[in-house]
Amino acid sequence: MEGRSQKTGFKRRLYHLLLWAISIGFFSPIIWMIICSLKTREQILTLPPEWLFVPTLNDYIGLFHMFNFTKELMNSIFMSLSAVIIAVVVSFLAAYSFSRFKPKGTDLIMFLLLSMRMVPAAAVVVPIYLLYSAAGWKGTYSGMILFYAMFSIPFSVWILKGFIDGVSQRFDETALVSGGSRMHIIFRMVMPQVKPGLIAAFIFNIIFVWNEFTFASIVTTRYAKTLPPRITAALGPEGLDWGMVGAAGFLLIIPVVVLFVLVRNYLLMGMTFGVLGRK
Repeated sequence: MEGRSQKTGFKRRLYHLLLWAISIGFFSPIIWMIICSLKTREQILTLPPEWLFVPTLNDYIGLFHMFNFTKELMNSIFMSLSAVIIAVVVSFLAAYSFSRFKPKGTDLIMFLLLSMRMVPAAAVVVPIYLLYSAAGWKGTYSGMILFYAMFSIPFSVWILKGFIDGVSQRFDETALVSGGSRMHIIFRMVMPQVKPGLIAAFIFNIIFVWNEFTFASIVTTRYAKTLPPRITAALGPEGLDWGMVGAAGFLLIIPVVVLFVLVRNYLLMGMTFGVLGRK
């Protein structure tokens, strides 16, 4: 028994060591990015790399002096929140309709909605650009908000339908018999019970919109530019300023990381479509 216990303990330590190695491998680019943001240009390009150095915040200060970083930050916050709120509201109403009324071809429609997220961005960027140019939406806040909301709705509908399916229809029937309206049922009875799903859909989409680079680089202009394309502004005559890139990238991921830590349990429920939350 003692030998078996030692063998089990060794396997557990080996397993934990493997997990640490994988985690370090995944986080090594982020660690490198943070280190570069605290070095000077000369220290970054030094070979072999300098691991002991005096940190400097010049690149962080330079972001706000050399580029209009604050404006792009506010653009990202405004467009991300606006697009995702619109997407979650529309998706919740659509998911309720699919769950309760079950129109003909619901399964096919749900499959097509999820398939939209499988289409690579490069395949639709040219049509979207031509459409936005013809409609005069290129580089406008409203155009980008509607675009991000459109891309966020399909996956949100898929997530929220799984949560609403877990809410018994007896709530709806009881409310209707008691004289309640359909809007009362949706917002007063069903919505509180699928709150984890709403939060999960919000977080999944806010991460997508916040980090989106392709369309933000091509469809937007300087007027409605967001943070991800701003990082490419660090490209100068001498090449890419890796210190600036590291500083901008680190500031870009901070809000997402904080949000993830605060609502990580809801994300887990979202990935299981509420199954864990209903057990």
